[in-house]
Amino acid sequence: MAANKSSDANAAQPSPARRHVGDLIRNFRSRAGMTRQEMGDRLLISESLAGAYERGERIPTTSFLTDSDGVLDARGALKSCIPLMEDEKYPRTFVGWVRLEKIASSISAYENMFFPGLLQTEEYIQALYEERVPQFSEAEIEKHVEARLERQAVLSRDPLPIVAYVIEESVLQRPIGGKSVLRNQMLHVLKCMQTMNHLMVQVMPTARTAHAGLNGPIKLISTPDGRNWAYEEGHGGGTLISNPQQVNQHIDRFGKLRAQALTPWESAELIERMADRL
Repeated sequence: MAANKSSDANAAQPSPARRHVGDLIRNFRSRAGMTRQEMGDRLLISESLAGAYERGERIPTTSFLTDSDGVLDARGALKSCIPLMEDEKYPRTFVGWVRLEKIASSISAYENMFFPGLLQTEEYIQALYEERVPQFSEAEIEKHVEARLERQAVLSRDPLPIVAYVIEESVLQRPIGGKSVLRNQMLHVLKCMQTMNHLMVQVMPTARTAHAGLNGPIKLISTPDGRNWAYEEGHGGGTLISNPQQVNQHIDRFGKLRAQALTPWESAELIERMADRL
């Protein structure tokens, strides 16, 4: 039992990378002659969160590192830590995809189990990670929820990416987190569809006899330099694909999926009807 407690304590210790970034934040804050409270006020965070960043207990967000670099006159030192913290937030097989999202000119995906990550509400994300097998600790769940929410800034960045999703009708029926969570999730997607002209969501009806997505989920990205990328997920992790022939096959599949799915207007009506039933 003592050995287990020791192991848990070691697992809870901040990584060397987080301690390093925390030390940098504290040193630049001290050099700027600010208290944690003063820094927090300038950066719109609480004093307790500022302290957690400095101690390495929490992973600093990209926006915090960007803003604090200017406020603390770090001259690029804190900004340069962003990739280091991305490695802390995301699985090694996924971090490359996250970096591509930040510069993508278009983002597309077909999802057959849950709503796309960029459209998920905080309570829906929380429920997804709480149901994970093997289970995450509370600290791990908190880390992953924060990381996914931070990724959603992609939807409002400048320039805006073109975003297209096809989701299975069964996703609208799967009450992850309970009926209230699902209803709020659907209402959130509807609001995004109504307010984001660069976003298109289509639902694939369960009754379709022709279906191009039977091989599983698809994720696609195009970058401003004209390159296309795909991402495949599996139980053992994900794979970022750059091979043009393989990527083009996924692009063709996604094109067929969009043709087989309901139109965005039909999809919005279906989502609204199903949300009203909950």
